[in-house]
Amino acid sequence: MRGFTTRALHVPKAKRDVHGALRTPVYDNAAFEFENSDEIAQVSLGRALGHVYSRSSNPTVEDLEQRLKNLTGALGVLALGSGMAAISTAILTLARAGDSVVTTDRLFGHTLSLFQKTLPSFGIEVRFVDVMDSLAVEHACDETTKLLFLETISNPQLQVADLEALSKVVHAKGIPLVVDTTMTPPYLLEAKRLGVDIEVLSSTKFISGGGTSVGGVLIDHGLFEWKSLPSLAPYYAKAGPMAFLYKARKEVFQNLGPSLSPHNAYLQSLGLETMALRIERSCQNAQELAHWLLSIPQVKCVNHPSLPDSPFYAIAKRQFRYAGSILTFELESKEASYHFMDALKLIRRATNIHDNKSLILSPYHVIYALNSHEERLKLEISPAMMRLSVGIEEIEDLKEDILQALC
Repeated sequence: MRGFTTRALHVPKAKRDVHGALRTPVYDNAAFEFENSDEIAQVSLGRALGHVYSRSSNPTVEDLEQRLKNLTGALGVLALGSGMAAISTAILTLARAGDSVVTTDRLFGHTLSLFQKTLPSFGIEVRFVDVMDSLAVEHACDETTKLLFLETISNPQLQVADLEALSKVVHAKGIPLVVDTTMTPPYLLEAKRLGVDIEVLSSTKFISGGGTSVGGVLIDHGLFEWKSLPSLAPYYAKAGPMAFLYKARKEVFQNLGPSLSPHNAYLQSLGLETMALRIERSCQNAQELAHWLLSIPQVKCVNHPSLPDSPFYAIAKRQFRYAGSILTFELESKEASYHFMDALKLIRRATNIHDNKSLILSPYHVIYALNSHEERLKLEISPAMMRLSVGIEEIEDLKEDILQALC
């Protein structure tokens, strides 16, 4: 098999570009013309390949989807307007009113809000468990449960669950495993190998090539027998193994309209070509910074799965190529942390992660700002915690910036 970056660069094309362009152009338009009435009817019915309207599909967006399919060996890929759109589309494809989903409260703030507030308003019961405890997960699942959802590395607690063990638990009960791999996208993690059925991630992050655009991706690895789920059985009769993707695209996606713009798809296809190179640099920087910060007297604690004293060191080493490019650390107080962040000259104060630039913020005061103090402490998020998304700068420049800010 060819290497990751080679496959990202050289993707088989369904059609040759009319002008021989090496890169799929930006088809920044809404509708597409057909030669005759039957042709547009056949495409609309899914009996022929083509694009009718960009809210449903678009050649530039399709290029991104095909690149990701080629990289992951997936059954199929659906690109969407954001990571949250990918998560909500996956859940609404699998679950409906009266169903339950099992998850953890160790989730990114807006994802947690989706489970706590939005899904219950749709009549979907949400059961929160400790996904570090396989037995607790097993007990939480019953005949109403339609999926288990978690993050590969929780943001910002940096917990790492055993994906292979969890996949065995839920598969034994006929339940698919849906995992947010934003923190460990393809290249860092072979999700299919560990039994992940549906992979969702924010392509805004590493894929976009430096925070250039917002997007999301939904990947079906073709492991689950969709005919066993009542909500997908009718679609299995139409589309067979493609039942999940058929319903996701033809019903949920088209009806809710979380489309990825062609321009953003172009930027993300471009970013995908260099993703592995940037991931290598960012993750190596993060690992070195995590170990180095332990030697700084003002730093009270450091959290990164690559640290030998991390409770997730062994599982992270087994599951991931690198343990990600996000770390957290604390100074003696919220005031000290704020003073430090305000004194940084190279590292930026911003909310995104996996940018080319290193970014820092206080999760307590930004991502979870609307949660109560008690809720934040329960989620293991303290006022002094800082989340550092490490970029691709030279490591000595990052160290120098941190040292001058601590003075």
